[in-house]
Amino acid sequence: MGPVAIRNKRVFSQENKPVLITCNTTYNNGTTPTPYLADLPVLNISLSLGEARVGSHISSQCYNTKKEDPNSNYGLYFDGKFWVNKNKNKFTVIGCNTLAYLILDFSSKSNYSVGCLSSCDSLDTIIQYGSCSGIGCCQTAISKETRGIYSYFDDRYNNSDVYNFSRCSYAMVVEEAQFKFNITYITSDWLTLSPDNFTLFNSQPLPMVLDWAIGNTTCDNALKNKSSYACRSDHSICLNSTTGSGYLCNCSDGYEGNPYLDAGCQDIDECANKNACSKQGKCHNFEGGYRCSCRFGWRSNHNNPRECDLNAALLIGTAAGIFVLLFIGFVGIYRVLERRKYSKIKQKFFEQHGGWILLEKIKSDQGYGFTIFTNQQVEQATSNFDSSNILGHGGQGTVYKGILRDQTVAIKKCKIVDESRKKEFGKEMLILSQINHKNIVKILGCCLEVEVPILVYEFIPNSTLYHYIHHKKQGSHISLDTRLRIAYESAEAIAYLHTSASPPIFHGDVKSANILLDQNYMAKVSDFGASILAPTDEAQIVTLVQGTCGYLDPEYMQSCKLTDKSDVYSFGVVLLELLTSKPVIDFHVSGEEMSLSSRFLSVVKEDKMQELLDDEIKHVDDMELIKAVAELAKECLNMKGEERPIMKEVADELHRISKLKQHPWGQENNPEETENLLNERSDHHMEFDYTGSYFNIDKEAEGSNAFGR
Repeated sequence: MGPVAIRNKRVFSQENKPVLITCNTTYNNGTTPTPYLADLPVLNISLSLGEARVGSHISSQCYNTKKEDPNSNYGLYFDGKFWVNKNKNKFTVIGCNTLAYLILDFSSKSNYSVGCLSSCDSLDTIIQYGSCSGIGCCQTAISKETRGIYSYFDDRYNNSDVYNFSRCSYAMVVEEAQFKFNITYITSDWLTLSPDNFTLFNSQPLPMVLDWAIGNTTCDNALKNKSSYACRSDHSICLNSTTGSGYLCNCSDGYEGNPYLDAGCQDIDECANKNACSKQGKCHNFEGGYRCSCRFGWRSNHNNPRECDLNAALLIGTAAGIFVLLFIGFVGIYRVLERRKYSKIKQKFFEQHGGWILLEKIKSDQGYGFTIFTNQQVEQATSNFDSSNILGHGGQGTVYKGILRDQTVAIKKCKIVDESRKKEFGKEMLILSQINHKNIVKILGCCLEVEVPILVYEFIPNSTLYHYIHHKKQGSHISLDTRLRIAYESAEAIAYLHTSASPPIFHGDVKSANILLDQNYMAKVSDFGASILAPTDEAQIVTLVQGTCGYLDPEYMQSCKLTDKSDVYSFGVVLLELLTSKPVIDFHVSGEEMSLSSRFLSVVKEDKMQELLDDEIKHVDDMELIKAVAELAKECLNMKGEERPIMKEVADELHRISKLKQHPWGQENNPEETENLLNERSDHHMEFDYTGSYFNIDKEAEGSNAFGR
């Protein structure tokens, strides 16, 4: 299948045809023919690197005082032919009060999203910064090689407050080295584009770098079918693609040209270079190379044919013998130094991560349930991190199944390390290792003699809540009792991290994929210490926030300050998953309908909540309890963090609802009596109103959990 371009829900494709570069005048007003890939102008192609630079589409969102101009979203999908280069491109957003998302591989099940927030309140602020650093313009990296991209704007952000100097916002994937921010991108009233939105203000097209390769097989397999083998030149070589499947062709050493043509690779005349041979030598060019001959009185240097040496056999023999001895001695010394160097590196990492502090604590505290493992132990436990032992992948690392000391464990190999937090890692491990709650995955130990610490957890056998909800076996059924129990157990665990851990811990990535289920399907919250911890002051610590599209607190996206209420918002989305069994982001629809939380708030407002509920729990007898859980989820999803309940109150409310489900009155068809029971709060700090408001909050208790970094 050829490339598929998606813009404003229109689809263009070339079914069962090879990808072709076409020359036409369709997109440039009938002027000189221009090469195009689908509807993207081709700027240049590199045969040796396997790269193509094409004009990048620019999505726009403009505000009008009379009506809201429609958004111009854009998507592109190449089925196995091209990949968007993750190293040279960046997702760029221009505008004020603008939040845009980029969905990677949106046509596959493994899609992944990144977001970029650009804000500004005046022109003076933009002029002061003058660069793409979040004020008027922001850029974020593309996390992986991808065959498809789709960009769209968050409708909750618009230019209404800054209309007088910035009416429009733009989003694009662009080559970082070729993009330079200009304040006119903000102040200009209209976006001056070519007919297909490739350029800003009549400049050259903004480039996007694509990687490409031939076919979807390796060089060895391609050589077996000579009729389709693309390296046509007799002097070409085949190289497997390093960015995806397929292969590339290059000219052999000593040749240059186009390896995809029959006679495309031509001999290079090395003798045209005056420095090809030494002054005492004469250059002789031949097909695919050259040689140097020495003049009278000189002889060729066997180690370097370009050089000519005096004809002194004894001197050369002696020098060669000394060289051999020195080489043997050097190899021996090198191996010794390498062993010492490796040992010092391990000690350096161990010290950097606070290993000595942690080790002293373990030695002084007998029975301390935490172990420091060596890198050799961890590698042996996972068969050197063999892919067959992978339990799952996450934004922060890969989890492997392993055997340590005859115990099955989960070993997390993280991807990144926060340089500013290395010295505090040992202290933070002391805190996390003392967390003891039946609904939290226990950290058993760590390995510190590597660049990025490796964490060892207890092994939980029954996968995740996400898999339990969204990949149910045929004929299986999840009762309302089970859903309420899992929700309560998860809320209790998060509330424990917020209120009982010392210092408090904010999770930062609450989602159904981070809630594991043990052999009895008891909830176990994981990844609360998933990577290097990042404390904000002496009283609080949080994990490095990766976040997941659909779960992220909108207030955090604006302030970049993680609080306990950020976890509350994310847990509210988990409650919606338990009630609806629907995906958090639905890529089969567009606009606000993509977001489960947006759909939920919309149907609740229209009193059509039953449209979203999972068919398995649409029981008339339980509807009041379901409404209570839905109302609790609504409060958790409040856009203002200060108006959300704290996690302890959420857990208490779920516990009370669970008890009502088990109460005999809860089984009777008496909605009025059940509703009266639901309106009683056991927590003396707060009364709960199912119209959607909180009152009588204990300000001192609330303030003790306030947090910002």
